[in-house]
Amino acid sequence: MTPAEIRDEILDILDNIAPDDDLSNLKDEIPFRDQMELDSMDFLDIVMELRKRYRVQIPEEDYPQLASMQSTCTYLAPRMLDLERIAR
Repeated sequence: MTPAEIRDEILDILDNIAPDDDLSNLKDEIPFRDQMELDSMDFLDIVMELRKRYRVQIPEEDYPQLASMQSTCTYLAPRMLDLERIAR
């Protein structure tokens, strides 16, 4: 998956978790929690949805790397490439 595709998937997940939030003005470099009304359970829902959709295992110690859209895409890009290689 490209970073743009990953971003679209994250936006879809966020829209499902926080349907009342306006995601059109989401800034990639600013932490999600500074822009949205996300609590720790919402964050875990993001992690669980990534696991469910893509079988991506994210260790708890890596959670800080999922703070913003930019850091999430950077973190997930190599993992998504690995998944694409495995699927072939």
